[in-house]
Amino acid sequence: MNVLAKDESPPWLPSPRAALGIGLALLALQLLAMGQQNAPEDQVKAAYLLNFAKLAQWPPHALPDGPSPLAIGVSGGDEDFLNVLKAVVAGKAIGAHVLVVRTVSTMDEMKSCHIVFFRASERKHTQAIIEGLAQAGALLVGEDESFLRQGGMINLVRDHGSVRFEVNSDALDRSQIHFSSKILALAKGNYGPSHTAAQDSPSPVEATRRLERSAPPAYPEIAERMKLTGTAQVQAMVKPDGSVKEVKILGGHPLLADALAHAVMQWKYQLAPRETVEVVKFSFGPQ
Repeated sequence: MNVLAKDESPPWLPSPRAALGIGLALLALQLLAMGQQNAPEDQVKAAYLLNFAKLAQWPPHALPDGPSPLAIGVSGGDEDFLNVLKAVVAGKAIGAHVLVVRTVSTMDEMKSCHIVFFRASERKHTQAIIEGLAQAGALLVGEDESFLRQGGMINLVRDHGSVRFEVNSDALDRSQIHFSSKILALAKGNYGPSHTAAQDSPSPVEATRRLERSAPPAYPEIAERMKLTGTAQVQAMVKPDGSVKEVKILGGHPLLADALAHAVMQWKYQLAPRETVEVVKFSFGPQ
């Protein structure tokens, strides 16, 4: 999963109230990913679409400032899911943008939406439609195993009885629609090339460099309240001078992995002739 833990420079800085809303949406997405025992599948998928709408950062041309609807289009499927989705988003707004749900079937209808959800029944036509929506600034979400290979951005998949999501980071980058690393860390997997090293730079080598300076990650307060334990694993790209350039999360609960990634960014390794990749594991538990 291609998730960078270095300081990000988002295109906007939310107000405290907006930041609280984003934090609550992220928590909702975490809880949604962790427990779905009694929820119908349509309800879970509708909840995912709502949270994607709350957490996505659209380019200005796709979602300008000022009052306007934020449209979720549904391509294919039956009326049952459409009714569930309408009930989930009823009366909700994201800032000045009221959420609306539409059935879409033509390219023009899809281009008027900010999220297009492709039901599995549309798999024969999906790739051609995705190509036509390349410049539309829409978040393309599917539920078919071939969806990401066809150029889709997020896919909802069944995983051990739950619905999880996987992402195509390359397609998201091209769309200029952004999610924070904390959100992408919740994804089941990532389809697309790794951007760990620059294209014109020599590939870093895997190594085990001696640590010159380190501090253990802080045990997140919310993780302690949840009695959350486990091992997180990250991969650090270390520059020749020993400083950490960037960190990629490899595994572990998002709360724990994020804490480890932020700690490792402050570590200092011994000098080396070139950049190296170091793997770090840490087990979290109550203090």
